[in-house]
Amino acid sequence: MSKNVRRRGRKRAGVQQKRRVRRKKGNWFTRMKMWQRVMVCLAGVFICLVGAGTAYVFAQWNKIDTQEIRAEDLIINQEVREQKASLDLGEGYTNIALFGVDSRDGNLGEGNRTDCIIIASLNNETKEIKMVSVYRDTLLDLSEGTYQKCNAAYSYGGPILAINMLNMNLDLDIQDYVTVDFGAIADAIDLLGGVEIDVTEEEVQYLNEFLQETADSAGKEAHFLTQSGLQLLDGTQATTYARIRSTAGGDFTRTERQRLVVEKMFEKAKSADLATLNEIIDKVFPQVSTSFTLQEILTYATAYSEYVLGENLGFPMDNYTDTLPEIGSVVIPDDLVSNVTQLHEFLYGTADYTPSSTVQTVNSNIIYTANSAGSSSATETYDDGSGYYDDGSGSYDDGSGYYDDGSGYYDDGSGSYDDGSGSYDDGSGYYEDSSGGYDDGSSGENYDPGYVDGGGDAPADPSYAGPSGEY
Repeated sequence: MSKNVRRRGRKRAGVQQKRRVRRKKGNWFTRMKMWQRVMVCLAGVFICLVGAGTAYVFAQWNKIDTQEIRAEDLIINQEVREQKASLDLGEGYTNIALFGVDSRDGNLGEGNRTDCIIIASLNNETKEIKMVSVYRDTLLDLSEGTYQKCNAAYSYGGPILAINMLNMNLDLDIQDYVTVDFGAIADAIDLLGGVEIDVTEEEVQYLNEFLQETADSAGKEAHFLTQSGLQLLDGTQATTYARIRSTAGGDFTRTERQRLVVEKMFEKAKSADLATLNEIIDKVFPQVSTSFTLQEILTYATAYSEYVLGENLGFPMDNYTDTLPEIGSVVIPDDLVSNVTQLHEFLYGTADYTPSSTVQTVNSNIIYTANSAGSSSATETYDDGSGYYDDGSGSYDDGSGYYDDGSGYYDDGSGSYDDGSGSYDDGSGYYEDSSGGYDDGSSGENYDPGYVDGGGDAPADPSYAGPSGEY
């Protein structure tokens, strides 16, 4: 055999040997130990899940009505811009405007008045969230020189005008918003399993009265309440509860209910499982409009379990109500400057905050508008929470036209006072009953001849002239 043949034989044998070695060693996966293979498989499954989850969130995000807000479109008062670092309005806190609109056609933009206006301020360090409801009928500058009810801003210019209205009047630096309709709230509450609310007897009446309207708007079935007390409300019931303003306190009390419902939803969401949160995303996202990007939402979502709800209040804290021509019933800040000072102390702990020159100007214009518009009553009403209204003099209107002067007597409009028993004070300290007799209330003695006070006939008072002129 020649040398060349022998070399070819050795070469072929060498190749076959290498193949046998490769078959013995296997690929990179088979050469791993069993526990390593298991870990690689688990990692692969995890990566697939994360990828699928991210794709799912991206797919759902496309259903949201997103609106980019450019910095040049925002109004932030000059002093706030200059002192932003020292005021800590943007670095240490994230301020968000939450709007609730009564939309029946799915439109969440212009043309809708906001039944709910809430400023949510997140302390980025402590993760505490404080909420402030701005009363929808508050007389403010809509941010372009028009003084109207503040809920008109969203209707005239959508979320951008509404944000600018809040920034200008309250010295804030809000740059983002979230808007929902009441159908979204009802859906979210149902998916969370309802919320527990202590409903009063008076609230049951009005809740049931308007429940069907809310159910029809949200496309749900109405389940009427049969009793008052602490109970689990479904989405339609809780949403209707948050919309009640027919009880004592009107819109002031309604905003308290709105904040309570938000608190209850927040508590349930913190303990909800991933499947429930995914359902909420799937059903509620299409009913949301926001300026947040997906990345921002995901960033906040990763820390949602750390968030805690702090105190909340309504704005303006000091106010009175009035009825102005062409505007209607309004809530007027009783000095906007002092109200803004209190607001900043509440939100940021800023003691002795001095509102900007813009707020000072707006305050002067509110006073001018309220005083020059020819209001129906120069000293219209303060609601004391009991359903009575202070006319500015310390008297309370109970809705029937009578006024309580603080002593328990009621003015019928003629200067006489009803003590609740049907007797009237004629202004001299004597009380006339329906028969024309007069009693001074001091000893049960009566001063009109022939008048019986229940203790027997009493002699006429020689110093007092009865209705007939007798002494």
